[in-house]
Amino acid sequence: MRNNNNISEIIGKWIGLAPYLKSILRIVAAFIFILAGTSKLFAFPIGMPPDGGTAKLLSEIGIGGVLEVVGGALLLLGFFTRPVAFILSGEMAVAYFQFHFPQGFWPTLNGGVTAIIYCFVWLYFSAASPGTWSIDEWRAKRQHKN
Repeated sequence: MRNNNNISEIIGKWIGLAPYLKSILRIVAAFIFILAGTSKLFAFPIGMPPDGGTAKLLSEIGIGGVLEVVGGALLLLGFFTRPVAFILSGEMAVAYFQFHFPQGFWPTLNGGVTAIIYCFVWLYFSAASPGTWSIDEWRAKRQHKN
């Protein structure tokens, strides 16, 4: 019986970490998402194929890069998470259907896995809270105290 109690304690502690793990998911995903934008805008950490260059700022790819850098930074901080995540989810849906899907049905073959994953991760954050470690949660707690 003692062993079952230990397992229950461990499970309880693990479940209690969910809000923090949600924050970690948001922060890590946003950081990597920012890098997609910096590649397009600044050729950092690597430029765009085929020549390693950057996108023209007012081109469709350039606007996508701005959304990824600015929106990714807002998500990293957890600031205006729900509306920003909704917009970025839409950006990733458009990216998938415009650039990847025409190359074939299967995401693993058309290069669209990342776009699909980001689309649904950002869609999730548009409905869920950003997690404990976020400006949005800090502001909500502060307003609740007043």
